[in-house]
Amino acid sequence: MLDSLTQRLSKVVKTIRGQARLTESNMQEMLREIRIALLEADVAIPVVRDLIARIKEKALGTEVQTSLTPGQALVGIVHDELTQVIGGSDPESAREI
Repeated sequence: MLDSLTQRLSKVVKTIRGQARLTESNMQEMLREIRIALLEADVAIPVVRDLIARIKEKALGTEVQTSLTPGQALVGIVHDELTQVIGGSDPESAREI
């Protein structure tokens, strides 16, 4: 699952280079690729829907730090959400350490 997701995210990151922020239009393809990768990995549909909704909510309108591209910012958001789904620690508290 992680290899497929990594490949799909890498492809998506390349498609949105040079954009200053994550928007609804540039996120559609990214979220589609994430959804497909998760479904191919036999993740339950309700889990995929919830995860995609949370990623979209966090990412829309997010200002991208100057050191990151919008794709890299999305990868960070996806990482945090996947960590929560699989039972990892709260990503915000992990960053404070």
